[in-house]
Amino acid sequence: MSVVQISEFTKKVMEEISSIPKGHVATYKQIAELAGKPQASRGVAWILHSCTTTYKLPWHRVLNSQGKISFEFGTSNFRRQKTLLEQEGVVFTSKGSLSLPQFQWKKRAKGSKKSSKTPSIFSK
Repeated sequence: MSVVQISEFTKKVMEEISSIPKGHVATYKQIAELAGKPQASRGVAWILHSCTTTYKLPWHRVLNSQGKISFEFGTSNFRRQKTLLEQEGVVFTSKGSLSLPQFQWKKRAKGSKKSSKTPSIFSK
């Protein structure tokens, strides 16, 4: 059986996505920046697409830069993501967007201690 190598960028992206608290969201660009590649928003989307199931990533907490769900409005995927976020207390407008200033995750500055409540997805 072959072992799949995961790039450092992919590991960082998955760590950041796993750290988004319930009731908050992050943008694809925000995650790319936190992982060290500010121009890699599409890479973040691909990582979410290909790794969410295996690594149990909270995919529903990642939105586009306008605070909108990237799935087409009204589709089953759109409704599923919206429902998951609403269950966490996120409030949407009738047009399917949310207030980024209110719900966007505010990552702590580098150098601050991580909460022990958020274990690495790569540990044991």
